[in-house]
Amino acid sequence: MREKDRERAQSRTGGKGKAGSKDDGLTPEQRRERDAKALQEKTAKKAAQAVAGGNNSGNAGGSKNKK
Repeated sequence: MREKDRERAQSRTGGKGKAGSKDDGLTPEQRRERDAKALQEKTAKKAAQAVAGGNNSGNAGGSKNKK
């Protein structure tokens, strides 16, 4: 029974093995640099949105206290 469940799960994920596998061909140092750059871009984008949006912080318009 467990084997059948594993086969079904693998077919659902496209047979790519474990999710989040680190088979991207990068060394740990390259991965660290890539992640750091992505994080910097993300924080810069959030900061720009906070300045442009007046610190809306993802409220997506409207009031929280609608009745």
